[in-house]
Amino acid sequence: MKVDPYVHAALVLYGAGKQIDVESLKAVVSAAGVSVDEAKVKVLVDALKDVNLEEAIAKAAAAPVAAAPVAQETKTEEKKEEKKEEKKEDDGAAGLAALFG
Repeated sequence: MKVDPYVHAALVLYGAGKQIDVESLKAVVSAAGVSVDEAKVKVLVDALKDVNLEEAIAKAAAAPVAAAPVAQETKTEEKKEEKKEEKKEDDGAAGLAALFG
């Protein structure tokens, strides 16, 4: 996954309590050693004007928590299926032994 340095720069500014404007964003991106694309900076600043970052971050942070239990349930079901298959194989072997025994 590629990380967008412009979005991260905006989050750094937000976290520091600074205003997210063209000059500040350019300064942070440049300080990170990334060559600044003026168009990307302007588009991001314009896009973030009407966004409540606190609310957006809270929603984004809550999403992975909800996804975690689903993965755990799947693993449990897989283990149960494996155990059932093993029992069926054992039953078949017992039946064959009865034929010859």
